Amino acid sequence: MSELITIGEPIVTFASKQPDVSLIDATEFTKIMGGAELNVAIGATRLGHSTDYISRVGNEPFGDYVIKTILSHGVGTKYISRDPKYWTGHQLKELVTKGDPQTYNYRKGSAAAHLSKDVIEKVDLNGVKMAHMSGIFPAISEMAEETFRTLLERLIQKEITITFDPNLRPALWSSREKMIRTINELAGSADIVLPGVEEGKILLGTDDPEKIADFYLKGQRTKAVIVKVGSAGAFVKTAEGEQYDVPGFKVKQVIDTVGAGDGFALGVITALLEGLNLRSAVVRGNAVGALQVQTYGDNDGYPDQKQLKAFYQKEGVTK
Repeated sequence: MSELITIGEPIVTFASKQPDVSLIDATEFTKIMGGAELNVAIGATRLGHSTDYISRVGNEPFGDYVIKTILSHGVGTKYISRDPKYWTGHQLKELVTKGDPQTYNYRKGSAAAHLSKDVIEKVDLNGVKMAHMSGIFPAISEMAEETFRTLLERLIQKEITITFDPNLRPALWSSREKMIRTINELAGSADIVLPGVEEGKILLGTDDPEKIADFYLKGQRTKAVIVKVGSAGAFVKTAEGEQYDVPGFKVKQVIDTVGAGDGFALGVITALLEGLNLRSAVVRGNAVGALQVQTYGDNDGYPDQKQLKAFYQKEGVTK
């Protein structure tokens, strides 16, 4: 069985090849595959860990492309079903030289939005060590939220360690109030919560890392909160009262910020799977995030173990 399992919606992305040209005017695109939870699975596999991905795609060329690409990355596809009626989610993405790129989604009513909770009972969780959950999947439909909660209940019953990244996507939620209420509730079921300071502003009305950590440490199962503070790194606080900052790595040029947060998550997860302590796990999270922002694509910068070791040596990092 796989060490890591996650659930999400794969996104076929048409990424512009023209820097700083709006989606209105761009005419040249390249096709890539994304999806926050899938990025984590791909990155974890690249670092040598076995992963399974739960989802649903259309029975059409996009669905074929998604499964072919996922298989090429070594991620398990046995829990990806095909939908003969609904299509695979896709999006358009800008290419920018500064800041975050604009995206436009075609996801409402997608195949993944029709993933039923019945499939969760067929998922074999024996041997699974960790599960990564994100606030994106429960946002795409009421059915997806129900399926998400069903998986969450099974993971808790099996006492599997859960990481949760809020991954806010306001455009996917029926209302801002629903998003805030649901995300904050779901976070309480996770062992490790991974919010960012910008998300803290929206979810809690504060960008103070310690206040954000204190709020999520009230969760019934939460043992640690790791607050991402951008290029500065991360702030960590545990239920036992330990707290510390882990500085980020300097990057000469940020090419694309997409996938950096997922890179941080997979860095933390894989380090913990390898038996490293939490501080070392956050160092790895910062490292993978720094590598990712220096590349185009949603997951092109994620390293294998050899590349990670070389980065550590260059930066003078010891485990």
